[in-house]
Amino acid sequence: MIQYLDEPQGYRPGACNIGPAEIRRRQAGGVLGIVAALGLGALLLFLGAPPVARLLVAMPLAAGFSGFLEVRLHFCANYGWRGLRNLGAIGDVEAVEDVEARKADRRKALAILATAAAGGLAVAVIFALLPI
Repeated sequence: MIQYLDEPQGYRPGACNIGPAEIRRRQAGGVLGIVAALGLGALLLFLGAPPVARLLVAMPLAAGFSGFLEVRLHFCANYGWRGLRNLGAIGDVEAVEDVEARKADRRKALAILATAAAGGLAVAVIFALLPI
């Protein structure tokens, strides 16, 4: 089950590994991914690309969804996968030393990536099937 947080409350394995500065960075990344998907989708329509080519929007959509999930969860999938955390300023990354904490972080990272990929693919399939 995914738990949403209102405010970061310090590092918690599998639950929170980034603070406010990193959260703002993920928010910008989420916006960038969605804008890129919209731009790519518009370009593909303009070029008259076949429906299967429209599935390409899944990649920037998944990136955007990942950014927004990470904002909502206060958890960076990349950091979680690599055994890192950052609750301070950008660049103040620390290693997570505890083996069990690293395992919990990896599980959460995989859940975020799977959710974002599924969401991006689902929207891309709908876009590909539109009779445009």
